[in-house]
Amino acid sequence: MTKKEKKVNNTNIETNEKMNKIISFCKRRGFVYPSSEIYGGFAAIYDYGPYGVELLNNIKRFWWKYMVQFTDNIIGLDSAIFMHPKIWEASGHVSGFSDPLAECKKCHFRFRVDTFLEEMGISVDEKMPLEQIENLFRKNINKIKCVKCGSNEFTEIKKFNLLVESNLGNFSSDFDKDPIYLRGETCQGIYVNYKNVLDSTRVKIPFGIAQIGKAFRNEITARQFIFRTREFEQMEMQYFVNPKDEMREYKKWKEYRWNYYLDMGIKEENLRWYKHENLVFYAKEAYDIEYNFPFGFKELEGIHARGNYDLSQHSKFSGQDLSYTDPITSKKFIPHVVESSVGVNRTFLALISEAYTEENIENDIRVVLKLKPELAPIKIAVFPLLKNKQELVDKALEIFNDLKKIYMCEFDDNGNIGKRYRRQDEIGTPYCLTIDFDTLEKNEITVRDRDTMKQEKIKIENLINYFKLKI
Repeated sequence: MTKKEKKVNNTNIETNEKMNKIISFCKRRGFVYPSSEIYGGFAAIYDYGPYGVELLNNIKRFWWKYMVQFTDNIIGLDSAIFMHPKIWEASGHVSGFSDPLAECKKCHFRFRVDTFLEEMGISVDEKMPLEQIENLFRKNINKIKCVKCGSNEFTEIKKFNLLVESNLGNFSSDFDKDPIYLRGETCQGIYVNYKNVLDSTRVKIPFGIAQIGKAFRNEITARQFIFRTREFEQMEMQYFVNPKDEMREYKKWKEYRWNYYLDMGIKEENLRWYKHENLVFYAKEAYDIEYNFPFGFKELEGIHARGNYDLSQHSKFSGQDLSYTDPITSKKFIPHVVESSVGVNRTFLALISEAYTEENIENDIRVVLKLKPELAPIKIAVFPLLKNKQELVDKALEIFNDLKKIYMCEFDDNGNIGKRYRRQDEIGTPYCLTIDFDTLEKNEITVRDRDTMKQEKIKIENLINYFKLKI
């Protein structure tokens, strides 16, 4: 597949309709809200509602299990959002962390040129030189119009740095010349703590450091809902290896990360690899795992063989020796890095896109979120059959209070059973329990499966073991 074929977005009516449905669904059912909405909103910033925050937390737990709990040589870290400004000089972010920006001469609307060209079906690699992007832009200028005013007169393209400047009590003269930044990525916190981890734990090369945390980017035109936002969360793992083993370990991580998404419940046909052709000078290889979002295939995760650039730069700028001494050969070297980097928010959107389903049931549309039970915001919903029968309500509350100690559960006695089922289907709850008169007389509960809608009777004493197998 050519790069041009890869980059063309599926912006037809059908895919736009699905995206609009997902955005509406996320707000209506308490997954994602526009930030500061009562004040008119705040562009490209979103808040996560009661069910959204549960799904976010489940995604992060799922990732942490795969990257830390299931592995023998990866440990965790939580580094600070604010870091010494020299870190961003060493990493190259101050001089090279930018997107190509152009401005309409008539209405002064600013936009990101590479994204604009891609939406026209013109391939632009993220490492393409600015001059080359400018040539592509001018070559197609007759087809380009400002989305705000319709003009096609634009300024020359310039680099727009994505780091977000901040003010953190800059009262010391030492810092007057260096602005403080909100971190643009989480991995720099891993690199600058590499020596601390090495000195304070028993890890040996190869080993990894995993981290989940917020990052901030001053995006020019952030859109496509939560796919590209100015505040987001990353799940990153940096794997430190002997230089001779870098590519072998890299191939292992590519396979491991691909299988991770399959285990999340994402269909393989909705995933694909994209190989970066214009690599930064220090990288040996870089692939993205792309997901088929409603607006087309886009990056979900990056897996990169980064060489020793990161530690070498921080060693140079800090004056600290970040080399590693092999305990067997006594040979010293700067470790090379294999990186896995994925956005929590993009994973959230991919899972919602994958799971959102509309089914025609007896001439009625059933909206159901077919999430893997482990990822579902609510695992079990408990209903009394009738809310005006106190003995049923009391029994339902008793069972609910027992189950909620183990699983995230929800109690609902509002409306008829059919409506309650539909509400839980929409938020992805895999199992609903109905407490009826058989519960009082025979100690049996009706358990209803979200996907099949089939019901079965389970003894109360067997519930815990039943859900252990199911969830």
